[in-house]
Amino acid sequence: MTAIIAKRVDTGTADTAEIRELAHAAGYDVVGELTQSRRADPGLQFGEGKADELAALAAREGAEAVIFDNRLGPYQMYNLGQKLPEDCTVIDRFTLILEIFGQRAQTRKAQLQVELAELRYELPRAEAKTSLAKRDEHPGFMGLGEYDESREQDIKDQISRIRDELSRIERTEENRRERRHEAGFDLVALAGYTNAGKSTLMRQLAADLDVDENEDIHPDLDQTAESEDRLFTTLGTTTRRMDLDARDVLLTDTVGFVSDLPHWLVESFKSTLDSVYRADLVLLVVDVSEPVDDIREKLVTSHDTLYERNEAPIVTVLNKVDKVDESELAEKQAALSALAPNPVIVSGRDGLHIDELHERIVGELPDWERERLVLPMTDDTMSVVSWIHDQGNVFEVNYGDEDVLIDFEARPSVVQQARSKAGELSPAA
Repeated sequence: MTAIIAKRVDTGTADTAEIRELAHAAGYDVVGELTQSRRADPGLQFGEGKADELAALAAREGAEAVIFDNRLGPYQMYNLGQKLPEDCTVIDRFTLILEIFGQRAQTRKAQLQVELAELRYELPRAEAKTSLAKRDEHPGFMGLGEYDESREQDIKDQISRIRDELSRIERTEENRRERRHEAGFDLVALAGYTNAGKSTLMRQLAADLDVDENEDIHPDLDQTAESEDRLFTTLGTTTRRMDLDARDVLLTDTVGFVSDLPHWLVESFKSTLDSVYRADLVLLVVDVSEPVDDIREKLVTSHDTLYERNEAPIVTVLNKVDKVDESELAEKQAALSALAPNPVIVSGRDGLHIDELHERIVGELPDWERERLVLPMTDDTMSVVSWIHDQGNVFEVNYGDEDVLIDFEARPSVVQQARSKAGELSPAA
C-alpha cells in the first residue's frame, strides 16, 4: 500500500524518520510527506490550508493512506477523511503501531496483548460516542457509525476477560521462572529501543543448545532468534540458552521500546516487560550510531521504565560500534557518561567485543554461595552428588567409608535445596 506521511509539531522542524520506519515496518510504501509547525487545530490537527494541501498531495500521488505521526481524535479523523480522496484512509501513529503489533503477534500472549491495546484505544472513542449521543439524542456520531450504548460495555467486558487470561499466563510464566532459578539458571534480559540490534546481539550471545530439563520449565526455549533490520521484529519474548561455561544462563529478548507511546499502550504490554523486571541482569542495548541527543533521550526514558519496577543491575551495551569511528565514539561516551558510566561497547553484527560482554555478564550476575556438605552414604547419595554437579560448580568430592564430603558453589536457592536433600539422606530420615 502507498502512504503519505503527515506530522505537526508545535515549534521547530518535524522529524519524520521514525514514523517512516514504522510505516515501512507495517508494509507501506511512503510516496510523500507533509509537515507543519503550529498549534494543533482541534478539528483537523493541521490548519485548514495545510489539510487541503494534504488532500491534494494524496490525490496526486494516488495514496491509499495518510499516516499522521500524531494522535488523532475521532472528530479529527472524520474531518480529515471528508477532505481526502474517497479511497484514502486516515491512520494515526498509535493505530499504525497496533497494526504492526497485530502483524507480528504469533503467541497467544502476544495476540491477547494486541487485542487489549486495541480495545483500550477504542474505549475512549466509544465513551465519546455514548456521551455525545446521549447529550444530543443523536442516532450517530459524526458519521462514525450507529450509536450503540452496549458497545462501550462490551469493550469493558472484553478488557476484563483478556486481563484475566493474561494474569493466568503471567502466573504460569512466574512459576516457570521460579523453577528455572531453583534449577540453577540465571535469567538475563535484553531491553532497549526497537531496532537497537537486540536480536542480532542475541544471536552472538546465545548458543543453539538444548536444555535437558523438564519440558514445563523450558517450553518457550527457542533455537533461533530473528535478526532483521526492521522495527518490532520481536513482539513477544524469545528465550535461548547463553553460551557461557561459568554459569547456566537463559537470555530473553523482548519487545523493543518505541518513543512517544501512550501509557495505555505500555500497560497493555506490561506482562511482556515482566521478563525484564524479573531478570537477574538487564542488558540495555543502545544504537550508538544514532545522534547523541536521541541516545540520551532514549536512555532517560529506558531508565524511567526499567527502574520503576526492576531491582536487577543494568548494564548499558553500546551496540553497532561498526558504524562509528573512534573519535565519534569517544565523544558520545563522554557525552553519555552520566547515564552510561561504564558501558560495554560491541558490534552484534560483527561479533566485536562479545567476549568482554560475556565477562561483564558473569561479573554482574548475583554471587553464588559456597557450601561444604557431608552426606551419609546411602543408596541415594550418588544421585544427590550428581544433582549438585548439574546445578553448581563442584570444587572437591571426598568419598569415605560412611560419608561423602562435597565442596561446591551454586545459587542460594540451589544451596538450600542441597541442604534439604542432604537432610533427607540422614539415617534418621
